[in-house]
Amino acid sequence: MRLDEYIDGLEVDETVRMRQLAKEKSYAITDYLADVERRVEETVQGDSLFGSTAPSIFVGRSSYPNVSAGVLAPVSDAEHAADYETSGEWYRRGFTIDDVFQARTNLLNSTQRTNVHVADEWGGFVGVQREVAIADRPVDVEVGLDGPPTIDFDAGLANVSTPTGPRATAKSAELAENPHVPRAVEKTLSDDDWRAEGAMNYLYNRGFDVYDINRILSAGALGTAESRRLVPTRWSITAVDDTVGQYLRGRIRNAPSVDAVEVWYNGYMGNRFWVLLAPGRWEYELVEMKAPGSIWNYDPEARYLVGADYEGYEGRTGYVEETAGAYYAARLGVLEHLADRGRQAKVLVLRHVTEDYWGPTGVWMIRESVRNAFTEGGAEPGEAETFHDAIRTLAPALPIDLNRLRRSSEMASGLQATLGDYGS
Repeated sequence: MRLDEYIDGLEVDETVRMRQLAKEKSYAITDYLADVERRVEETVQGDSLFGSTAPSIFVGRSSYPNVSAGVLAPVSDAEHAADYETSGEWYRRGFTIDDVFQARTNLLNSTQRTNVHVADEWGGFVGVQREVAIADRPVDVEVGLDGPPTIDFDAGLANVSTPTGPRATAKSAELAENPHVPRAVEKTLSDDDWRAEGAMNYLYNRGFDVYDINRILSAGALGTAESRRLVPTRWSITAVDDTVGQYLRGRIRNAPSVDAVEVWYNGYMGNRFWVLLAPGRWEYELVEMKAPGSIWNYDPEARYLVGADYEGYEGRTGYVEETAGAYYAARLGVLEHLADRGRQAKVLVLRHVTEDYWGPTGVWMIRESVRNAFTEGGAEPGEAETFHDAIRTLAPALPIDLNRLRRSSEMASGLQATLGDYGS
């Protein structure tokens, strides 16, 4: 069923509206959530969670610096615990929005309220959480709970960006095995004077993907010894994308330019991405066009929401204002491609969020969509004579008219308009 056919019946209350969205778009989700509730009751024995295998952690941002720090573990299917951790493997396996919701809601988050300033603390619950984060495979843990898990799968705007599973307050946690820690991670931990930025880039160059580095940073296991602290998961994701992106931008700073205007495309989960590379020195912009009735633009009668953020050759000094973590995730995918080629370019990424994007999945989807735009469909781009020609050729495929794109985009603003460019 199309979103615009049933959204008219949604109630004004945001929580009810989001719950209805999940129910109407995918009955499989609500059936799965009911099954999760049953399995939680079977898995939690009294006040303990035994035989749990934790693939990851989660650090909240509410009440910072006294945050909710948690160990994530599936309430079933422990032998495949690694499958529930966000990674590029989800893209390779063709995860749908349903699959993402199921993976995340199957994870029990056992938490303690913790001050972020952990320095070199490796005991108690914080120590177990940090050991889980630095290990290169899921870790068997035993968690003592202070009461039964809270199960509330209703989603409102406050938490819609990260669908989560049941939560429980942890009294204690113990490792049931010795975690395997990669030698490169041990090296970053043993150097008390290594700043976090350098350690992140070191790990990236040793083959760690940003998902691994994000988990390690979030656990406060990077940086100089006295400054190590827990980093809320949402912040750490963007921090890693930004740090690695700046490093890659430095690598291509003096590289030759691409030779021609290239247009790459990828579509995933109701999102369409066009990546334009043009000859010249590095500059980058992300323009997002969000359809009426999509997850970030609820009103089906509204016009498209358009947001854009830009950086020139020297990069940015402040956080983006309109596109948030999507900006850094998309930029990373482009910079990896350019660094592999040893080239630089002017880059414009156009993201069309269609009404089929009915539930939020996280910026990993953006990162992987852009990464794979350069490999999908035979890995051959479309080409144009000039950047302006490319924009004009793409215009009929975009959901907004060329004049509005010019008003919204720094890079497209130089295009000369004609009467035919003005939409109705």
